[in-house]
Amino acid sequence: MAQVNDLRAFLAVAREQSFTKAAAKLGLAPSDLSNTMRALEGRLGVHLLVRTPRSVTLTATGERLMHAIAPLFDRIAKNEEAAEAARDKPRGVIRVTCTDEQIELCIRPKLAKFLEDYPEITLEFYVDDDVDDGCANAVEEPFDAGICMGASTGKDMIAVRIGPDWRLAVVGSPAYFARHSLPETPDELIRHRCINLRPRPADPIHAWEFEKDGEPFTIETAGQLVFNRITHALDAAVDGFGLAYVPEELASSYLADGRLEAALADWSPYFQGFHLCYPKDRQPSPAFAAFVEALKYPGPVGPGLENLYI
Repeated sequence: MAQVNDLRAFLAVAREQSFTKAAAKLGLAPSDLSNTMRALEGRLGVHLLVRTPRSVTLTATGERLMHAIAPLFDRIAKNEEAAEAARDKPRGVIRVTCTDEQIELCIRPKLAKFLEDYPEITLEFYVDDDVDDGCANAVEEPFDAGICMGASTGKDMIAVRIGPDWRLAVVGSPAYFARHSLPETPDELIRHRCINLRPRPADPIHAWEFEKDGEPFTIETAGQLVFNRITHALDAAVDGFGLAYVPEELASSYLADGRLEAALADWSPYFQGFHLCYPKDRQPSPAFAAFVEALKYPGPVGPGLENLYI
């Protein structure tokens, strides 16, 4: 290693053509660097440097040695930089508890760039039918975070907005609306085949929530199909089995290409966007910090909620 360090020092002197500048670059005293060069020349039995009071130049032998070793040390330096970058690059496993639609709306659009930017981070997503509140579940190990609607997570949690405000849309296929008239008010839904949601067998069927003139109200709907996942209700609507009440963004591609049509848009209220949440007392790893930064929603924050965001 001493011989390698001596050659590294010689290369610095050869490139800087100054003991003072080379010594500063290497973190040595100029006198120590000069002694090192004399020792190197003595060991090799040749003169490498021509010293004058104002400059340092290379002998012909010194020139040949510099051109021989410079590419080797340059490759070593590049490999050292790559090793340092790999050491500092975020890595590890991040586990998130969430729902299917949260993955589809908030996670999937950003996956490609994140996976490319952080090849050493593994993401694990868990959809748990027995959990109503992903943020509450994030308190329990082995989850790093959960996703929930809105920012009301409690004083011991940090909530990071990862999506815009959203609303539900009543949707049906053109084939369905060819057989049944388009509902003009929510009350008319009682005459339609509605595709409903029930999270668990013991739970009630989800009522459909609407709003008029700032006043919210619910409608209890009926139909032959009940699912515990929104994605299946959406598929059933595309297949013409009835009307579904699903996140508008989730149905956007079907609405755009005409496979679905929307109704009662003026009656559908907006809900606060989804948030990624995790306990305040849990120190985020570099990998988790990168994940949070990648998911952050850049849009406006509602009044009174500024302190909930990082």
